[in-house]
Amino acid sequence: MSVKDFINYVRSKNLGDVLQDYPIAKDFLANFRLDGITKALPLPQALATVEEETLDEFGLNREGVLLKFCLFLEDFAQAEEATGTAASLTILGGFNKLKEPENINLTIASGEVVSVVGPTGSGKSRLLSDIECLAQRDTPTGRQILINGAALDELQRFEMGGKLVAQLSQNMNFVMDLTVREFLEMHAKGRLAKNTGEIVEKCFLCANELAGEKFSIDTKVTQLSGGQSRALMIADTANMSNSPVILIDEIENAGIDRRQAVELLAKSEKIIFISTHDPLLALRADKRIVIKNGGIDKVIEICEAERKSLAAIERIDHTLQMLRNRLRTGEIITEELLK
Repeated sequence: MSVKDFINYVRSKNLGDVLQDYPIAKDFLANFRLDGITKALPLPQALATVEEETLDEFGLNREGVLLKFCLFLEDFAQAEEATGTAASLTILGGFNKLKEPENINLTIASGEVVSVVGPTGSGKSRLLSDIECLAQRDTPTGRQILINGAALDELQRFEMGGKLVAQLSQNMNFVMDLTVREFLEMHAKGRLAKNTGEIVEKCFLCANELAGEKFSIDTKVTQLSGGQSRALMIADTANMSNSPVILIDEIENAGIDRRQAVELLAKSEKIIFISTHDPLLALRADKRIVIKNGGIDKVIEICEAERKSLAAIERIDHTLQMLRNRLRTGEIITEELLK
């Protein structure tokens, strides 16, 4: 909707109904000390009850507040519309560290999971960085990222920045002194979720399923372990994030249920890239990008033979997990456990 459409919309509906459609608008009212305004009237009539001194403090009159409010709604509506627009992402190759061409034209569709593998320092994170910044032949690799088959100009890259791609990095530290509930509520409101309570509960339960050690919804986020933090952000990304492209850097060291995390993200119909050294994760993808000497060396379609090997890999992984758990609980590791 345009600003004009929003003005007509705001004039025709009670403020309470508008806030139900756009919960984030409560923050707008709070910023202008209007959170106590009556919600039983349309905004223009409700503003008529506000003292002139309250508006003067911000250098505004009633029409100015109405216009700013509608511009605010338009900005968030456009942000919501801008995300979810990537039905496909294409990587056009650049050069590796030896200046050899990559000769790659790879298109990934919505709903596909792509693993990125290679030795430490080979350039896996650089590929994720190129995708995150929507590179247009202007990074050290010379790669270009297309969205829905089209190149992006600077304005489009700026507008999409922070909206198209969500990234989960190896290290994650919270600095806000919020509870898990408050943190998730803040995200839900910022993403214009209409059923905040329901989505918060869903994310919390999902995070606890992924985490190795359970935590409560009233736990401070600064008290979460690295694995719990990662589980929370994966649940948040899968259930609340509007970004159609998800980048994950080395999930195997996060202390979470990796298999369940990948399955959860795959169900969200997003384009997912996972940088990993873990064969269990690499073979659960649809495609595998192999990085060598800073460049894309090859792209492998996961075949049926590789998928069948997952059962054997899972048995090995189960044994290793059992040994880790016994170590953590102070038990003695004996040769009999491996038989």
